[in-house]
Order: sequence, then structure tokens, then C-alpha cells
Amino acid sequence: MKISYNWLKQYVNFNLTPNDLGEVLTGIGLEVEDIHPFQSVQGGLKNVVIGEVIDCSKHPDADKLSVTKVDVGSGELLQIVCGAPNVAAGQKVVVALVGATLYPSNGEKLAIKKAKIRGVESSGMLCAEDELGLGNSHAGIMVLPYETKVGTPAAEYFSVENDYVLEIGLTPNRGDANSHIGVARDLAAALNVSYKSKVTFQKPELSGFNFSSANNDTIKVEVEATEACPRYSGVLLRNIQVKESPEWLKNRLKAIGVKCINNVVDITNYILHEYGQPLHAFDAKKINGNKVVVKKLPEGTVFKTLDNTDIKLHADDLMICDAEGGMCLAGVYGGLNSGVTDQTTDIFLESAYFSPTAIRKTSARHGLRTDAATHFEKGTDPNSTVEALKNAIILLTKEAGAQIASTIIDIYPSSVTGWRFEVSLSRMLRLAGFDIPVNTIKNILQHLEITIEKEDGDVWYLHVPAFKTDVKREADVVEEVLRIYGYNSFTLPKAVKSSLEFSPAVNAIKTENSIADLLSGFGLNEVWTNSVSQSKFVNNDEEKSELVVLLNSQTAELDSLRGSLLYSGLEVIAHNQNHQQSDLRFYEFGKVYAKSNDNYSEKKELSIFITGKNFEENWIGKSEQYNFYHLKNIVLQVFGKLGYALPIATEFEHKNFSYALQLKIEDETVAAFGAVSSRLLKQFDIKREVFYANVNWAYLLEKSQYAKTSFKELPKFPAVRRDLAMILNSDITFEQIEKIAQRESKKLLREVSLFDVYKGDKIQAGKKSYAVSFVFQHEDKTLTDAEIEKTMSRLMGKLESELNAEIRKS
Repeated sequence: MKISYNWLKQYVNFNLTPNDLGEVLTGIGLEVEDIHPFQSVQGGLKNVVIGEVIDCSKHPDADKLSVTKVDVGSGELLQIVCGAPNVAAGQKVVVALVGATLYPSNGEKLAIKKAKIRGVESSGMLCAEDELGLGNSHAGIMVLPYETKVGTPAAEYFSVENDYVLEIGLTPNRGDANSHIGVARDLAAALNVSYKSKVTFQKPELSGFNFSSANNDTIKVEVEATEACPRYSGVLLRNIQVKESPEWLKNRLKAIGVKCINNVVDITNYILHEYGQPLHAFDAKKINGNKVVVKKLPEGTVFKTLDNTDIKLHADDLMICDAEGGMCLAGVYGGLNSGVTDQTTDIFLESAYFSPTAIRKTSARHGLRTDAATHFEKGTDPNSTVEALKNAIILLTKEAGAQIASTIIDIYPSSVTGWRFEVSLSRMLRLAGFDIPVNTIKNILQHLEITIEKEDGDVWYLHVPAFKTDVKREADVVEEVLRIYGYNSFTLPKAVKSSLEFSPAVNAIKTENSIADLLSGFGLNEVWTNSVSQSKFVNNDEEKSELVVLLNSQTAELDSLRGSLLYSGLEVIAHNQNHQQSDLRFYEFGKVYAKSNDNYSEKKELSIFITGKNFEENWIGKSEQYNFYHLKNIVLQVFGKLGYALPIATEFEHKNFSYALQLKIEDETVAAFGAVSSRLLKQFDIKREVFYANVNWAYLLEKSQYAKTSFKELPKFPAVRRDLAMILNSDITFEQIEKIAQRESKKLLREVSLFDVYKGDKIQAGKKSYAVSFVFQHEDKTLTDAEIEKTMSRLMGKLESELNAEIRKS
């Protein structure tokens, strides 16, 4: 949410710098994430002044250029070459001095420098309207009234407004602060109570409002869906002049990033961000039957929205209709044929309170996210619809020449009065953990418009206004008091009481950090991705059946909780690839979610991705492409770091992999890793091979408390290596060789490695050649050649008999 510093000062007479204001707001729970300056004219027209053309003559070497002498009030005349056809001596003009930076309407920044133009020196520029960013005209330079004073800063002459914008990370429960008035209310309370400042909170003045000019003209309004629309207010205005908004209004909206349309639409947007109350203006002449009906239409009814899109309505969608059909998707989106245009002269202005639940569901169902829907979802004030409407009428009367044609129509069958409940003062202080003076608590509640209707000893009977949608119980009141009192106002006690607890067998954070350090040491980067994902990524039925689908997704795309870290990782790779970064290695610790029947589960996993080259090529050596074995080594290092004996790897078949291995502990698959399938790579438009590992981190963490790390003395006696070259059937795996070697020489064998593989036309079809090394070592003595040969002979015999291996013995 964006708040304008100048706009906020309309309601609270504070004297704080923007940075100090940001600290105060953050301290009361309205976290200010960014503060940046805003100027109604970009650049603020710095180094731009009013000048007078004293002399104007033709350029000696260019027919369409003029050489001028300009007085800018500095005591000496500036020579400026100008190409405008309307330049003449005696004119008051706008001069950009050397060093100025302009931001023309075409968006291209223009720095003014001293230059020679066709051989004539020029020290500045005489400006047209579009060059200053004040409009779109480029017919010639701006010529100002003769009485304009020379040397006047252009920013002063054009009333350039300087403002600051505070971006607030508003939490979903703070609908009451989703406006300038809402923020002002909290600010005034904090400044008066915690900062001992005497400021006043003043809402817009409406006391002079009356309907003396009303013509008793009206539009009939009916509310059929009273549950979804508890209050509906409106007024008929005639003889509207739709035109460009005045500068003050455009400045307010532009500061907070709202696009200006015309005076009518801009005023409704102004009221939205002032009160937090959405308004909607209908072209009254397009309301068929002179009748507005708030109701729900049959399932499947087609409605054409403002952007000319057809949507099929749900039976629970609330609609604003006329006598013939739908005009507006209530609280969410306008219709194509009922909105205000340049030809509009009469409007029906709506100010309503809609059910937050109804609006949220409709908005999510159709993927329509608007400012109005966002405000209604958080909860607006049902008791401010008329107040906001009156202020809008005042502005439309002043800025659009509106004539009030009817009294305010207000259908409010059951008043929403807020919440009444009792609180215990002693219990509130106990919850707070600190003593707060009783009068201070009362003062805070008064400023927040929470009324103490009755005091009965320790018990207070409170009335909380309806706009405080998140204050419904005693604990909520304590939160309100604490944030306004200020968490920084508390003093720490001299003594701290605590109790000792046994730490868990496994410190999850410490263990995760140790593996993160290991992976980062390998050159991998850690990433965090969104746990909300897109269901369209999932293409197999098994995964689809386990997806946790969101009922109220904020966008049509992000509609489910992720069931795997694979897809979000591939999004990271695709994003980086599109930005010419294709050599990637990263990991993520994250939760995944699943549904089985009516049960939901979540667990933490570790994902590892590598793709591209393992390092940038340099003079020391050439880089190589990442492959499956790079990934396997990383995974095994993780297991080793956790103290696990290296599990046996077996082949793993899954639609998401082209080829893969899995690691099992106690028949539980704890890791799967391999090359991502070409189908998925194509789906994410990834050009290079990607290797991905998925580790069941939750399982490893739980079982790691039983893993024992043992130490042994470094061997004193040398190791002996022997190599074997053998020809095998193509279906024989290295794993089978490794198992036989471990079985036949368990006491002496330390390591088995495959260091060469050959398949080609130099050996028989259906065969392959393996070169395997075996490392032997005895803990208590040096092995003799006879012992090594005996072991190797037994091993070769088993390889020949069990695997039909042809061993080269020369």
C-alpha cells in the first residue's frame, strides 16, 4: 500500500520528516518498506528558469535555426540556439540551463550541455511543453504571459509539487488501515500517546453539505441479496462535465501510482484511497428501466466486462443489474456498457458495503484482481458508505459541475454496529507483560474510536467500531494497546526468569546449516522459491491426485501448493537462462505438500540442481559440462556429512527423469537423482541438460539422531592398487561388480572404482569394456604380492563365473 506524505498531512498536523514518519508507522505495526520522493513533474524542473528573449536573429549557417540572447536574471545574457518556429524577441520563455536534466513526455531523458550547433555556441535550451514533461505539444516553445518575472524557477511558476511516498507492507488483518484516513487515525493516536505530541486527527469537513439543489429525481434501487450486500448507498448526479482532472487531484493519484483517467473516475479513486471505500460510477442514461437491482444471476450467465472479455458467472457471483441484465460484477469489475465515457452527462454513484467473503471468492474465481476487490476483501467500514459518498459529491460538484438530482438512497436493513464484549483490565496487563497506566490505556482506546461503555471494577465493557474487523476479543484489544503504546516504550526488567529444557536429540537448524555450508562450499547457491505453484506443471495422474489446490488463490496461475521442489527449480533455471545465465548450480531446503483422501501432509525436502559448465574456462584449464556423476558425488557427500553409511544405489524409473538412481535406507527411498526428462525441459523451454536430486530431508533429519560418527586411526601400512580390464554384456552394471568385490574381499578391499568405459565397433555387438581399479589395504601389516594375487585370482574367477566376464590377463 502506498501512502502520500503530503496527503497524510491533510488529516494529521504532524511535524515529522518522511524518515521519522516511517519509523513511527513501523513502530505501530504499519511496516514501512520503502520511502521515495515524488515530483509532479519528473526531475522537479531543477535548473529550469523563466527567461526573456532579448534578441533573436537567423543562424548564419542554418535556415531553420535562430540565435537568441536570453536574460535569465543572472546578470549576463545567454546565447542559445533555438529551432522553434515561433521564437521571437520580447517573449517570456522557459529556459533549461546547462546542467539541467529534462524528462520529456516521450520518456527519453535529456541532459542539457553547452554545445556548438552548426558552428554557433549554445548555452541552454528554450523549451516546448512536451520537453518539460508538462504536456504533449511540440508545436513550438512555451510562451508565457509578459508579466512573468524573469529568473523565477520554473518549479515555482508551474507549482511543481514535491512529495514523499511511503510503501507500507500492510498485513491482511488491517483493513482499517487500508487508506490514508486509516493510517492517519493510527498515527494521531501514536503521536498523542507515545510521543507526547499534541496533534489532531481531522477527517474531511462535511458539515456544509446539503441537498437543497436536489430535484427529487431518482433511480429505483432494490437489494435482493442482502447477505452479500448488507448496505447499498447511491445518488443521482446530472449535468456532469467529464474532463481532465485538476492538477491537485492528479498529483495525489500519481504519487501513489494510480493512473489518471478523467475527473469522475479520478474522484472515485481518490475517495477509495482516502476512506478505503470503493465507489462505482454508472452512466445513468445507460441504466435500462431507470432501475438498479443488486442480485445474483443464474449459473453460466455470460457477462461482458469493461475490457471486452466474456466471463461465465457463478451462481454465487453478486451482480449490479438494471432492468435488462448485469451492469457490473459487484465490488470487483465494471461492465463494458455501463461505465463513464467522455460523452457521459449523468451518473449514478454507488457506495456500498459488500461481504468480504463473497467478493474474495468472486475475484479469485474469475482471476480479477482490482483495488476495489482488495479493499472489500480486507473488510471496509459499513458505516462510512454515506460519508464517503457525500465527500465524493462535494468534489464532483466542485470539479465536474455536477448537479445533485436526488437525495442519497441508503438501503441498510440491519445496521452493523461493530462488536461488544467485556475485558478484564488485570488480565490485559498480564497478557501485555508490563504495567501500563490505566489512563494511558483509556486514551489509546479513545483515539482508536473504541468506546468504554461501562466500567465495573476490573471489568470494562467495550464497543469496537465495525471498521476494526480484526478486534473481536480481549487479546485483540491488548494488541491494539501495545502497538500504539509502543514496544520501544517498555523497559526491560533487571531480573529475567527462565526454565531449563532439554534440547532435542537433533538440532534441525544447526544440521540444516551444516549441510548448507557443505553445499555452498561446493560452489552451489541457495535459493528460496514460492511454495505456491502452478498445477499446470504437473502432467502425471499420480502427482495430480496428491495436489493441494487452493480455494482462494490470488492469481489464476498460482493455484496450488507445490508437491515437489522440481518445478520451482526449473522455473529458476528458465528465468536465468532467459537472462543469459546458463551455468547454474543451486540447492533449496523447502516444504512440499500433499493430499491423500481428506488428509493433508507436509514435509521438508532438499533439492539440488546443476546444469551447464562446472566453471568458467580460463588459462589454467578447460571447463567441462556437468554430468550425472557430479551430482551423484554431491549427494553422497551430503549423506557422509550426516554420518550415514553410503547406501546402495539402484535404478529409479520416473516420468520426470530420463535416467536416475535412488538411495534407500530401511526400504525407504531417501533420495532420487538423475537427468530431468526432455519432456519437462521442453515444457519449461530449457535448452541444456539439467541434473536434479531430491532428498527426503525430513526423514534424514529424523533418523540422523541414530547415526553414529566413528573415528579410527589413519592406516600405517600402504595400500595396493590393482586394475582389471574386462569385456561384459551390455546389461551388466558396475553395481554388480562392486557387490562381488565387496563379498569376496571384504576385509582387505577399501575402494572399487570404474575409470574407463568403452562401447564401439572394436568389440563385439552387445558388449562393453570396463576398466576397474581395486584398492587393498591391511590394518596390521604390509600386504605381499602373493596375498594380493590370491585375492585377485579369486575375484576374477567369480567375475568370470557369475557375470561371464572376459578378463584381459596380459
